Amino acid sequence: DSFDILGDGVKELLVGRDDGMIEIYSFESADDPVLRHDYALSESIASIQGGCVGRDGYDEILAATYSGWLTGLTTEPVHREGGSGEELKLSQEMQNKISSLRNELEQLQIKVLQEREKYQHSSHSSTAVSSVPAFSVNEKFTLNKDDASYSLILEVQTAIDNVLVQSDVPLDLLDVDKNSAVVSFSSCDSE
Repeated sequence: DSFDILGDGVKELLVGRDDGMIEIYSFESADDPVLRHDYALSESIASIQGGCVGRDGYDEILAATYSGWLTGLTTEPVHREGGSGEELKLSQEMQNKISSLRNELEQLQIKVLQEREKYQHSSHSSTAVSSVPAFSVNEKFTLNKDDASYSLILEVQTAIDNVLVQSDVPLDLLDVDKNSAVVSFSSCDSE
């Protein structure tokens, strides 16, 4: 997307990447764009948009991720300074919002407990049937021409505990900065 997120009167280029990076490029001169800010998410970005969403007067970047999460980056200051001995006063709107969120959290906690008890009860029943849930996998296997390697990217909408890679030819697994996996090697019996 292109949006004036820096407020300088010139639109910046907002880029969301498959590797989870959000980048803001500015065009300060006729040369190449300059990277001004970046932010890393843990999953690939499906779309990105700049605008004013949460609060008037503060521009934001919204990014939708592969699993459906919406992440917002705002220009609104997060911290506010107070004088010595000065009490923090919340507006009535903010107090209502906090109260509403607390009530919603309590309701969700009650619902989770009810569903957990229901599952425990049904799993101990003699008529219980277990099934593996179906989920889609977002996979990419791309050649990096800079270092003549391949990148394997796997994303699912649940936690990945293990990935097994089996090959008929010898493989060298390279570690990258954005990788959160622990790599372990085991030899395969030719039988």
